[in-house]
Amino acid sequence: MMVEINNVSSPDVFVLLGFSTRPSLEPILFILISGFYVVSILGNGIIILVSCMDVHLHTPMYFFLANLSFLDISFTTSIVPQLLVNLWGPQKTISYGGCVVQFYISHWLGATECVLLAVMSYDRYVAICRPLHYTVIMHPQLCLSLALTSWLGGLTTSVVGSTLTMLLPLCGNNHIDHFFCEMPLIMQLACVDTSLNEMEMYVASFIFVLLPLVLILVSYNHIARAVMKIGSAEGRRKAFNTCSSHVAVVALFYGSIIFMYLQPAKSNSHEQGKFIALFYTVVTPMLNPLIYTLRNKDVKKALRCIVLENCCGFAGSRGNI
Repeated sequence: MMVEINNVSSPDVFVLLGFSTRPSLEPILFILISGFYVVSILGNGIIILVSCMDVHLHTPMYFFLANLSFLDISFTTSIVPQLLVNLWGPQKTISYGGCVVQFYISHWLGATECVLLAVMSYDRYVAICRPLHYTVIMHPQLCLSLALTSWLGGLTTSVVGSTLTMLLPLCGNNHIDHFFCEMPLIMQLACVDTSLNEMEMYVASFIFVLLPLVLILVSYNHIARAVMKIGSAEGRRKAFNTCSSHVAVVALFYGSIIFMYLQPAKSNSHEQGKFIALFYTVVTPMLNPLIYTLRNKDVKKALRCIVLENCCGFAGSRGNI
């Protein structure tokens, strides 16, 4: 149902068009996205649980991984429940307040993830290139400071950019051709010059997207050169396994973003952009825990120990009754 809006500055609701042009696809997407969401919550929740419970995983790498998992849970939860509601029924609306909260949170967590991935690449650089000084350099205070910098940096750019966007007067158009409220799409509804907003967005993209990517590439350039200097094949294999999971996560995250923004400005590419956005908002957060658990012996061992301890403890308690 289309909603008429009289107040050009702050409509009561927005209409998220999403995949409404393909109604036959919506039930299929509802089932798939529901499954991905459940797996994402469970997988990332397990990583957080294991990282906290197993003392062997109380290291910088797993501290940052737990932060990434919490971020993924928060990011998908800010988007997927509303998406499922819109896919399920004829109503495609989201309240003005819900839309504002959504683009504040998605902007915050998206920027935070870029910085956090760069921090994790620095951690891998120190672990491989300066292994004897690893515990001295990556001490708990530094790890906490780096994590806080990631979260607060993302929050700062979100508050600035999203607030500037929220202050724009809208031209009475409340239809957003996407499945969630994204800042550039809200800017397109404005009936005033958005040059300041666009400049802020470009500066923020440079600082929180491009610079972290450069730091990641520089870190892995040093890592690759250090690995090639390792004499034994076994040593090179261990070094590669240490970084492979993080490389896969970075490739998924940045690959989808780069592919989306390099598309030509055509109507069919906009439709493709929705599916790419679906990939990095729903599929990537689900794949991250699978990548880290399937390729990481420490996580699998810790998870197995926790399950066995709980099962044995439960069986023992039943036997004593």
